[in-house]
Parts: sequence; C-alpha cells; structure tokens
Amino acid sequence: MKPIAVNEIRKVVGGTIIAGPVNWKVADAIYYTRHDHTKRNTLLFVNRGDTINWVAIDKKGPSLVITDKPSIDKNEILPNTTVLQVTSLVQSYWKFINYYRNLFQIPVVTITGTCGKTTTKDMIKHMLSAIWNVHASISSKNEPRRSFPYLMGINEQTKAAVFEHGLGNSGNIKHQCMIYQPTIGIITNIGVHHLDGCVNLEGYIRAKEEIIGGIREGGTLILNADDKNSKKLRTHGFKGKIIYFGMGERADFRASQITFGEGGMDFILHIDHKEYNAFVPGYGEHQVSNALAAFAAIHEMGMDIQSAIQRLKTYQNMDRHLEFSKGKNGSTIIDDTWTNNPTSVEAALNVLDTVGKGKKVILILGDINRLGDFEKKYHREIGSMVAERDIHALITIGKKAEEIARQAIRDGSNATIRIFEKVHEIGNELDYLFDDQALVLIKGPMSSRGMIDFAKSLKR
Repeated sequence: MKPIAVNEIRKVVGGTIIAGPVNWKVADAIYYTRHDHTKRNTLLFVNRGDTINWVAIDKKGPSLVITDKPSIDKNEILPNTTVLQVTSLVQSYWKFINYYRNLFQIPVVTITGTCGKTTTKDMIKHMLSAIWNVHASISSKNEPRRSFPYLMGINEQTKAAVFEHGLGNSGNIKHQCMIYQPTIGIITNIGVHHLDGCVNLEGYIRAKEEIIGGIREGGTLILNADDKNSKKLRTHGFKGKIIYFGMGERADFRASQITFGEGGMDFILHIDHKEYNAFVPGYGEHQVSNALAAFAAIHEMGMDIQSAIQRLKTYQNMDRHLEFSKGKNGSTIIDDTWTNNPTSVEAALNVLDTVGKGKKVILILGDINRLGDFEKKYHREIGSMVAERDIHALITIGKKAEEIARQAIRDGSNATIRIFEKVHEIGNELDYLFDDQALVLIKGPMSSRGMIDFAKSLKR
C-alpha cells in the first residue's frame, strides 16, 4: 500500500478524530471482522456492531480505527490508537476505496470464466513481469472478501495489476469490480458451475456478465469468440472496445495449426494480418485459448508480441493442472484435481483423445459440486461423453459421480467400470490396472483432500 497520512484519510472519508495522534501514515488497510490485523500502521474499518479488542489493536499500533459506533468510551482507547468517528462506515469505506484506486492510473485487468481464470491471470503476470512490476491475486484465492486487501497491495512501484474474480453468487463480480475498477475485463469461457448460487445457467451467465458493467469507461472487454454461452452475453450497452480471441475467423487474436508439442502446444498466432509461431506450456486447445486471452490483454497494454511469445515459453503451469507424472508400475498419471466442473472435464477428455491414443486410458472421476438442481443432468452428460470414447476403465468416487458411471453403462460403454462411495475404500483394489501402458486421469473437486492425497499416492 502507498502510505497515506491520517489527516489525508480524514479529509477523504469525513468524520471527527476523537482520540489519538494524527501525525503518522497508514501503511495497510483492512475490514476489522473480515481480515487479519497483522501489521503496524494499519487502518481498520470497524462496524458499529463489532466488539473492539482495544488491547490487540494498540499492540499493532499506531493504528487507525474508523467506525460509525455512535458512542465510544474514550477511557478504553489506548495511546497508540487513533479513532476517527464517521456517520456511515459503508459510505466511508467506499469513499476510501475510490480515493485509493484513483491514486493509480495503471492498467488493471480482471478475469472471470468457468475455466482458465487462474492460468490466464498467471500467464499475463508472467509475460508482463519481463518489463513491469506486476501485482496480482494469489493462486486461485479469489473470494470477494480478498478483493480489498488485493487492492491495497497496489503501490507506487506497481505498473499493472491482474486480479481473478471469484463467483459463488450473483452480485459477487459486481462487488469486486466496484473495488478493482478494471480497465480491461476478460471472460475466458462460460460453462456450467455455481448453479446453486445462480439458480440456473441463465442466471450464471448474467452473473458473469456483471464484469461488463464493471469495466471503467473507455476500457476493453476481451471475449471468447468460440464459446457458445459467451455469445449470449449482452454487450450492446458496453461503450468501450471489444476484442475477441479464438480459433475461428471472427477472432482478433486467432490460433491455427494447433499441434501437441514437447510439453505443450505449438500454434500459429494471427494478429492484425500478421502471423507468429507460438508455443504455450501445457496440453490442450483450452490452454491455447488461455494464451490467446493473455496475448490480447498484454497487447492492449502495449507489450511487444514477439517479446511476449518468447516470455510465454518459460511459463510454468500450476500444480494439479493436467500435471503429468510417472506413477505406479510405470503408469503415467495426469493429476487434474485443481478444479472440477463439466467444462474442465470435457477439456481433459479432449486432451486424452490425442495423448491417449494407443494407451490404456483409465479415468478416475470424483463428484462435481455446486450444480444445484442440475446435478444429475450434468453428471449424466459426462457419463455419455465417456461412453463415446475408447476407455479401458472408469472409476467413480462419490455419490454424485456414481451418476457418471450409471450413464456410461446405460450408453453401452465397453470400459471396466467400478463405483466407490469414498476414496479410502479403494486401497490397492485398482493396482492391477496400472502398468507402463496405462494413462490415468484423476479428476475431483479441489475441496476433496482425499482425492488430492489419492492422486499423490498414485504418483511415484
């Protein structure tokens, strides 16, 4: 955070200093009940209903408490704590956020989508970091409550920022955009997820659409030209620039001649009637799509494309994202336990269509959560996708995932099919399947510690 004088903050949010020194600068800001108070020189927004631990706050002093509590016992306030009393904490909070965000006239990119958010964000950060100091959200820690601390991570050295939007319910992305005020917004794709919080697919699309209204005036929206649900987005009211990426002719950033290379994907990148040879680490056309979205963003921010292409070659994929490892009895394990939704399952199956040729393909699939009333429908659709393929064995883990197996059987799959309710039931029962011809994809929810540990146990 850029240090700000206490008196300057008082001018921004209004209110009255009722106790404590004012001749110091704030170097961090948190919402008292949502974020940990770990640093000195911190501003704390405290609700009128909150119980205040004055001793703990003072130990991290100097501290600035901004609160709308109507009555405060000044005898409880300790010497290292300054208290600024305001009429409305909510109004003061948003005044401060707008003030702080407008201290920095830098490109701010925010990203949403069913799949590829974290990878695209990390690709953008990796490429831009060759020339700039880039601030970004951490891993896929994208919950709305983290947005305020992420904003506070921007300082005088920051030349660009890249943040990922978390979506659990409608309104989440709108709220985050009010904090980040992005100049560039990206929607990687729209599949099926979080239907419990958005009611149905239409509600989910509308929730993703919130990013469009959250981009600053004159900003840029980057969309997937190949994605059928992205075509349902209402963009007619957007007053900025729209850039499309994809494999089709409509795309401004287009990929052609996509092939599997050593450790990733080779492709031709087409921009402004120019062609470039490009490579992205990580397998699958979905990985090329992530790279196209990232190229569109960095190009919009002014980075040279040739430099970006060279930089992308050194990008390292995150753990458990279609991560290939040697496993039991010489088998190859593909650990894709980072996330689990119908879109990512289909992407993983598409990768297997190529890398699994001539191999003994084994699928280990866990529950897909947060599908609401459509839970059985989408698990069954995955079962049908599996049945269409030449799969040696299908193993499902979980009551929800059982629908995948049942549908694969109904559709006439030739695979050996085993159903387990809990991962610990498996033990060594599957060891007979593993040999040097086995290609094993394991995919389950990131919330399942058991699935993650099971994937580890399969790796050598």
